[in-house]
Amino acid sequence: MSCLYIHIPFCESKCPYCAFASAVKQPGDEGKFLRAVWAETSARRGVDFGPLERIDTLYVGGGTPSALSSPAWLRLMEILRDSFSLSDGAEVTVEANPGSLSADHLEMWRGWATRVSVGAQSFDDGELRFLGRLHNSAQASDALDMCLSAGYETSVDLMFGLPGRTVRGWAESLRRAFEIAPGHISIYQLTIEDGTPFARENFVLQDGYAQYRYAQWLLPRRGYGQYEVASFALPGHESRHNLNYWADGDYIGIGPSAWSNAGGRRTKNAPGLDAYVRMTDKSGTATVYEERLDPGPAAKQAAILALRTKRGIDWREFEGRHGKIFAGEVKKELEKFPANLVVTDERSSALTPAGLRVANKIWGEII
Repeated sequence: MSCLYIHIPFCESKCPYCAFASAVKQPGDEGKFLRAVWAETSARRGVDFGPLERIDTLYVGGGTPSALSSPAWLRLMEILRDSFSLSDGAEVTVEANPGSLSADHLEMWRGWATRVSVGAQSFDDGELRFLGRLHNSAQASDALDMCLSAGYETSVDLMFGLPGRTVRGWAESLRRAFEIAPGHISIYQLTIEDGTPFARENFVLQDGYAQYRYAQWLLPRRGYGQYEVASFALPGHESRHNLNYWADGDYIGIGPSAWSNAGGRRTKNAPGLDAYVRMTDKSGTATVYEERLDPGPAAKQAAILALRTKRGIDWREFEGRHGKIFAGEVKKELEKFPANLVVTDERSSALTPAGLRVANKIWGEII
């Protein structure tokens, strides 16, 4: 499967918890960015990753893709159409924030994008203000309704573990999501990242265990099966692009800070827009880091990615790709955990719902 990621480095404002490579857009930035994307796609197509005639999944993330102006969006779509062809039935996802998503976006993307991922984060206005979001709860609901009414596959991101939040408050955000009924719900725990404004604050984050466990209990009862540690979907609404990541599949990343993984080679682009533009102007590429994992670390990485998912590790596939020795090492580590956390048989190993709640500890043992 051929997968492509495009990183949009612009936001309307910088959220205090965000450590992603993004900044508030300045005059002239869109033109520089698009020129650099054209240079990178032209240079890399048919060189680093072979002639990708067909793309099966395309994901436009950021940053805030919906912060791009309409002319910039039209140019970006033109660049991608000139550079890559989409396969029949391709999944094309665009991230959007409720405050910047408009009906014009949805009309512009019609016939090209198939899926919109809306960064609501919460349906509580006080929590949204705390998180530095520019939208309110009504705008979050309206954005999701608008995507569904326009016929898009729709996903919503929600955040748990906020200071002072109770399970009751978390349940209310989930209830609001159920009322709108998107096909996909992703949940993320608030974390404090170095270098962010939140890192300079003195508040103490809650242990999100109870809220995560409540979501694991409630979402399946509303039809949303947990197919990955943070991802729940109605049947048939899973993200194919993200499933490729967790299968340790190959993908191309275009744009500032974008990662690529192909043929055992992982690369990262320059994180800042100016550095990305300078490098692509000079050579067409912007790689500032690359690595090739040795067989052991590569096997462990693949095991951890697989254990993020409900499917877990398929041992026949794993041994075919990484060999019996490394498969045996991973199995030995998983055998340390009781059956209520890890279920293993001769065909597969997977984390139980309880295991997903302590997944970091299990992954740490594998590393």
